[in-house]
Parts: sequence; structure tokens; C-alpha cells
Amino acid sequence: MSAQIIDGKAFALKMREKVGTLAAQFEAKAGRKAGLAVVLVGDDAASQVYVRSKGKATLAANMASFTHLLDDNTVQPDLLDLIRQLNDDPAVDGILVQLPLPAHLDEQAIISAISPDKDVDGFHVINAGRLSVGQNGFVPCTPLGCMMLLTDRLGDLSGLEAVVIGRSNIVGKPMAQLLLDANATVTIAHSRTKDLPTVVSRADIVVAAAGRAEMVKADWLKEGATVIDVGINRLDPEPGDTKGRLVGDVAFGEASQKAAAITPVPGGVGPMTIAVLLRNTLVAAHRNARLDVPDEL
Repeated sequence: MSAQIIDGKAFALKMREKVGTLAAQFEAKAGRKAGLAVVLVGDDAASQVYVRSKGKATLAANMASFTHLLDDNTVQPDLLDLIRQLNDDPAVDGILVQLPLPAHLDEQAIISAISPDKDVDGFHVINAGRLSVGQNGFVPCTPLGCMMLLTDRLGDLSGLEAVVIGRSNIVGKPMAQLLLDANATVTIAHSRTKDLPTVVSRADIVVAAAGRAEMVKADWLKEGATVIDVGINRLDPEPGDTKGRLVGDVAFGEASQKAAAITPVPGGVGPMTIAVLLRNTLVAAHRNARLDVPDEL
């Protein structure tokens, strides 16, 4: 048996095209573009790449992009002042502060300063609370993208047993809540879980977000499971390789011989994150302009 490859890259491309079309319609109705502001503090190379890609994707989706690049020594009051300005700016519908922040800044205080209605990353405690009680709020982009891939593949998730490996506020916990809201039976597993392979082996759906390279082996999986691999890990370079190979949290080669469907790394969950960020920004724009959010979003 060879698993169906869940092509997140193709799914995300279609989603971004749809968002771009709806963003143009929004502009015609609202008389302005939907706007996303991204704030980067410091010169972390990976973060710079992410910020550039988000800016390009925002422009390609017929939205306005506002990028704020701040020095590594930016003090917290100045960053909070910028966020207040963005909260008050009617041209800005979504605010994203690129993480991680330099160590001298209080990450949680910065996230809490973002208006929940512009928190398109879905990290604000109010949006986390809204998700937990089933109210409309912004859901973190990666788990929402995973959920879209799952429902596209499986349809109704009612009664299916799901195991989420990882309990972070960004992926694990919101992922579990989304699955619970879809009437799956959910287990959150983590580093303290006893006999993790046995726990995973019961699951119809496995979402791996532990941050450990290729930890989930084929013999952990139930025959015919659907596997969503959130992990992105770079292995040490082999001779002749300067960068090292990117792998997920799942041993893809062997797992793909037992699972019914699986996301690759790269090309699975990763492309969904920016696509969902654009989707969340357009949802925020409609709400801020007091327009009905299109059903397609």
C-alpha cells in the first residue's frame, strides 16, 4: 500500500487564487484594499525570508502590504506604540508580529497589545478563548490549514479518533480544539505521554507537531491512517550537501507505505500557513468594513 500524497502546495495555490479574487471584490465594495501589516524586530535571517514572502503573497492577493522593519535594540514601549498605531489605522485589517522576538522583549505582552479583531495570527488570548468556546475568532494559521487539508481529504470527521502530538499554543492546542469541534475523539500526546507508539496506533488521524525529526515511525501508525506532518526539521548535512535535508516529524518513506494519506515535507502543511494568513486578513477586512464575510472564506 502506498499512501495518497496530500498536496498542500496545490491546495494553497488554489486558495490564494480564490482569496485574490475575493479581495478584488472587497476593494470594489469597500473602496479600499484589505491591508496586512507585518512587524519584524531584528535581523534574523529566517524571519526576514518569511516576512518578504508574506509581503509578496499579500500583494499578489490584491491586498495592501505594510512592512515595518525595526532594529534589534528596539525597546518595548516603542514596539507597543507602533502596535497601537496599527490598531488605530483603518487601512490595516491584520497585524502580524513575526516571532520569535529578541529576548529583551515580552512576547506575550506584545501579542496581547494587538487588537483581537486584527490578530490574524490567532495568538491573542481572546481569540484562543473564542476558539475554546466555539465563538467566531481568528484561529492560528497552521492548524486551520491542517484542518482544511483534513476535511478536503476525509469530509466528515465525526467519530474518528485523532491524536495530536504536541501541545503548543500555536499548533497543538488549537489543532485539538478544531478536531473536537468537528466531532472527532481527540487525544493530545506529548513528551510525557506513556507508551506514545500505542497511543498513536489507535488513531484514524495523526497530526505530528512535536518538533522532533522523523520520530513517528510506520509501526506507530494504524493501517490506513491519515497523517498530517507539521514538523520542519533540517538534518545535519551529508558529504557534498551544504544545507542538510528538510524532514518532518514523521518518517515519511516508511509511513507512506502504511498510511492511507500523508502530507510531505516540504510541500504539505507549510504552504497552507501563508494561504490561511491571507484568508484571515480578508475575513478581518470584511468585519472591519462591516461587510458580510463571503461563504467561500
